Parts: sequence; structure tokens; C-alpha cells
Amino acid sequence: MKKLLAISGLLLLGDAAMVMAEPERIALVLGGGGARGAAHIGVLEVLEQERVPVDCIVGTSMGGLVAGSYAAGLSPKMMREKLSEADWTDIFLDLADYSQLSYRQKRVSRRYLAGTQIGLSERGFQIQPGVVAGEKIKLFFNQLVDEDLGERNIEQLSIPLAIVATDIGTGERVVFREGSLTQAMRASMSVPGLMSPVEYQGRKLVDGGLVDNVPVDVARDLCKADRVIVVNVGSPLRSPENVGSLLSVTAQMIGILTKQNVERSLSTLTGVDIYIAPELGDIRASDFARYEEAAATGRAAAERQRAALRELSVSANAYALWGQKRRNPVRDAPVIDEIAIAPTKRVHPDYVARHIQQQEKHVLDRALLEQDLIRTYGDGFYDSVDYRVVRRDERNVLEILVRERDWGSDYLTFGFAIDNEYRQGSSFNARGAYRNTWLNSYGGEFFATVDVGGKPSMELNFYQPLMPNQSFFVEPLYFRKRDAIGIYSDAHQVAEYTLDTSYYELALGKNFGVYGQSKLGWREYHMRGSADISAIVLPDVYERYGGIIYELNLDRRNRLYFPSHGWRADISYFDSQGDEEYQKLSLDLGAAYKLDQFVFGARAAHITSLRGALPVYDAVMLGGFLNMSGYASNQILGDDAFYAHVRAERIMGRMPLGLNGDLRLGIGIEGARLEQVYTLATSDTWLDSAVVYLGGETPLGPLYLGYGFTFSGDYNFYLQLGAL
Repeated sequence: MKKLLAISGLLLLGDAAMVMAEPERIALVLGGGGARGAAHIGVLEVLEQERVPVDCIVGTSMGGLVAGSYAAGLSPKMMREKLSEADWTDIFLDLADYSQLSYRQKRVSRRYLAGTQIGLSERGFQIQPGVVAGEKIKLFFNQLVDEDLGERNIEQLSIPLAIVATDIGTGERVVFREGSLTQAMRASMSVPGLMSPVEYQGRKLVDGGLVDNVPVDVARDLCKADRVIVVNVGSPLRSPENVGSLLSVTAQMIGILTKQNVERSLSTLTGVDIYIAPELGDIRASDFARYEEAAATGRAAAERQRAALRELSVSANAYALWGQKRRNPVRDAPVIDEIAIAPTKRVHPDYVARHIQQQEKHVLDRALLEQDLIRTYGDGFYDSVDYRVVRRDERNVLEILVRERDWGSDYLTFGFAIDNEYRQGSSFNARGAYRNTWLNSYGGEFFATVDVGGKPSMELNFYQPLMPNQSFFVEPLYFRKRDAIGIYSDAHQVAEYTLDTSYYELALGKNFGVYGQSKLGWREYHMRGSADISAIVLPDVYERYGGIIYELNLDRRNRLYFPSHGWRADISYFDSQGDEEYQKLSLDLGAAYKLDQFVFGARAAHITSLRGALPVYDAVMLGGFLNMSGYASNQILGDDAFYAHVRAERIMGRMPLGLNGDLRLGIGIEGARLEQVYTLATSDTWLDSAVVYLGGETPLGPLYLGYGFTFSGDYNFYLQLGAL
């Protein structure tokens, strides 16, 4: 009996020893903190050096991005490489390069401010819920985890993963444990107000940091962890003296909410858990360009915990087996058997497909596809444009996922222009437009614009494509404007000539993809011109006449107002059939080229009449900023004119993250030659000018501050702001 008891005791002790020998389950928690989250990469590097395997990984916001990438098989080294290749300024700009926009969208961009669009729907006025829609950010996530090689779902990853987001409608925590990996990453990083929420199963999801920035309890539950490694990279609260503006107050409120939930999570840590808090100093949540510095700081913080981390170390063989399981097998880019456009309510699928250059039966070209999707998003009709590659009936199907804006097809958009000129005085114009899109399946569109202020104008325009891909179209329009032209003598304005121009037009047009468009049609003018005093040479005008018009507009500049590369070409021809017959030909060319921190630009224009002389009401108009800057706007009227300038600009700085453009200091040399001058008392038909200016793109449009002068002593000052 005693012998049996002894044997039973030994067996029990053996079972206990086996239980004790089982390795501890380890969870890794990566907190949110925007760009500060790059510190997680440095922590992962130390974990790899110390051969610390993790049984599950949980992340919030930027921590969710790193956690998802690590669980998907990326090494810390690969993450650094991916971050180094990313253009963080461009990633936080949703729109395509200006050169990639359709001509119609370029036209809206030219006169109206980005971000002012308001949708009209049955629910009333609708606006974009964030400064950034997150289109390029989502495509970057796809690239990060090789979504182009096949759809990546959380439940299919070798390491259990959870990513935390917040339901902005209920305030509830939403934990992604399955579904699209990149969608979960995108939802968790949606900073309220900055980035649009992600719609998911009837919810609108934003940054998980609002409810659980360091989700310790999620990690313990996910893999029944015995020990937790926690990395906290949250931003400290601002000091009271740095909280004053509406933006800073909002940021501080979010910071307070985050700090409170972090403190609750950290209070659950035990003596066996490991807490790492990198000292990130002045690295802000928006400083993505400082990722190397943040990663190095994270590495240093983890190294200070090496002793504790070594307790979790396993043998080289065991870690190699764990690493082999975590890493994904090398896959080749798939051959696409079919391209499918997701169902849409208003937009014709052929209109979406016209941008997609990927060919069926060819290997997927990810870079080209991303460019095409950004171009598609730039059409302005979608909340998001994405893709996925799925296996269906043993075939690789590339699905183009477009989600149309839910506020409908009616929009209001706004702009303004301030033009303060020393020689001409100040002018302010407020501008608004109503745009009713997709009136039919081919994309018929009504566009009405009005300017009120110093330079009033209005336009009614109907654009009707003749086929779903909108290659050809017809366009009737009505346009009216008023110009106040100063009449000068010895650099002093002596009179003002008011010219009212209105015309009707019907044209047949052809779109050339992202290059531009041409159109041919008939234009019927109604002109009225008169001066405020009678003793000047310009006659009173009351004319009605029509003629054939042809226009070719091509634009490949990367930006509208401050391009750093690209070119444009505008050609127009009008053959008057009125009593005063003339043929007006206009050619206007421009180009820009960037070399290091300098941008060099040039413009050349030639306007002439091929038959007869240009009447005063349709003459060449020169004068004004970068149009003979030493003269007042429209001071020079004449016929058969050639104008050219060259300019050099030094890039002095860039706009903050999420805003386009840069600040430049520029200088330009200008010249013009006119065969006949109507308004300038000079016998010299060669004119010169130069300009020095400071300018840049702002959230309110382009800003210019300039000084123009001629070598004969004339000069002018300029302050311009808005959609000019």
C-alpha cells in the first residue's frame, strides 16, 4: 500500500513538473500615438534580438498598424524600409496629382477652394467628416501587408491579432479579431476631425485611442496571457499656456480622454508584466518624417528592459520555428483573370473602368493600380476607392471597390479672391457654385457659378457626355462678366472703361483622359463698353455678333498655382462673322521644372488677329501680376502681342501635414511686344518688366505678395489671396 502511494505521489509530482514546464503565454500590447508609434519598431528589434516570441499581439492606432504588420509577417527591418520609402506629405493628401485630374475636375479646382464642398441630400447639408478622407493612407496599408498578393484577413494570420477602434456614434470599443486587416488598421487610425471615419457594419469607427489606447485587457483575453509586454507611446498633455486656440483645445480634450483610459489600463499590470515607455521628447504625433528617431528611442527604451525580457527568451531553435510560422511564404504577384467593378448607384461602371489600366491575363501591377485608383478618387464622386484580390472559381479576381458619397449628387462649393493692387486698388470677390451631377447614366451635369464683388460674373453650363466613358460630349453654356479697365496717362489712371461681355455657346467636345480636352462650336457675343469720361480714345461699344470657336486645353502640371514640374498648353481660335470681321488666335504655353530646392518656370503667349485688327472689346490685355507686373492690371490693350517670362523660385518651407503646397521666394523677368497699342502712350512696342514675390499655397488658396517694376521707372505692389 505504501508503495502504491509512493508511486502515485511520484506520478502527481511528474504531472506538476510537466505543468510547470509549459512556457508562459506572452501578449504584446502596442499603444497609439501617431508618428510616435514608430518607436514600436525599435522595441520589436530588441524582442527579436532577445528571442522573445509572443503568443498574441494587440494594437491601437499606430500601434495597430505596427501590430498588424508584424502579425502579417513583416520584420522590423522591413517596416523601416517601408517607412523610408513613404512620402508622408503625399500620403496625407487625398487628391491625385493635379496632372492626373480630369479636365472637368481641374476646372472646379481652378476657381473653388478644396474642402468647401457641401452636399445636398434629404438629410440636409452634408460635409466631409474629416480634413483627410484617408484614400492614400488605406492604399499604403495595402502595400504594407501585400494586399495586392491576396486578401489579408485577421483570422487567417498565424499570430492571434486584435486591433482596437471606437464607435463614434455610441462611444463603444470595437475590437477587430477578424475581417480585413487593412480596414481594421485604417479604422483604428482615424483621428476624429482629421481623418474621415470608417463605415463598418452600420457603425462609424474612429481612433481606438479615445476608449482604449493601451488595450491590456484585450490582450489578456485574446490568448489567455500569463505576462504582458506593454509599450506606451502616447503624447503628453500640453501645458496650460499652450492651450488657447480651438484646435489646441480639441487636441487637449482628446489627450485627456486618452490619458484617463491609459491610466485605467496600466493599473491592471502586475509585477510579472513588462512596461516600456520610450522617452520621445518633442516628437509629435504628426512627425512621421522623424520615424528613424522614434524607432531609435523605442529601441533604447527596450534595451533598458533587457534583463526582464531575457526571462522570456527561448532557445534559438524554438525561436526560429516560431519565426518561420509567423513569416508568410514568398508569393508572386498574381495573374489577374478578371476585373470586376463593384456595383454603383449612380456612377456608370464604364466611367470607373476608364481609369483602370490593368489588363486581364496579365500580372497585377500594384503601383499602376494605385495610381489609377487615386485618379478615380480624384473625380470627386466617392467616399473611398479601394481594391482587393480574391480567389473565385479557381480564378484571381481584381475587385475595384468604389463607395459613392452618401449625400447624393448635388453639391455647393465656394471660393473667394482678394486682389489688392497698388496701381488699381482693392478688389474682393465671393464665389459660389451649384453642381448637379449624374443626371443620367452617361454623367450629364449642370453647373451654375456666380461671382459677386469687384469682378462680377456668372456662368450656366450643361455638360452631356455622349457615351459612358465620356470621351465625347456636348456642352451648351451661357457666360457673363464685367471688367473695369483703367485708362492711364503717365502712370496715372485718368479714366475707367467698363466692358460687359456675355455670350452663348454650343460646342462638341473631346476629352483626352488626364491630358485635357478640345471643343469646336459656335459662340454668340453681346458686348457693351463705355468710359466714365468722354475724352479718351476708346469708343463706346454695343455689338452683337457670332462666330466659330475652337479650343484645345492641355495641362500636365503637378499643381495648379505652384507647380514644381509639368507643362500646359492652351490654344483658342475665334472666327468672327460679325460686321467687324476678324480672326483671333491665342497660344499660351507654360512649364515648370524642379532642381533640388529651386523651381524654374517659363510662360510664353502670342495673341493676334489672322484677319483684320482685334477690336477693343476683344483685344489683348496685359498688365498685372506675372502678366507684365510693373503695369496695372489690363493697363495695356492692343493687337498682335507676344508675352514671355522666366522665373526662378526658392522653396523656403512646406505646409503642415495634411495640407498641400510650399512657401517660395521668387523672381521673374518679363517682356512683351505689341504691333499696335490702344491704351498706352508709348512709341516703343517693346515693353519690359520684372517681379519679386513671396508666395505659397494655404488652406484659403494661393497667397502672393509681390513687387513689380519696369526698367523705365513704373512699379506696382500686389497682395493676392484666394482662388484667383
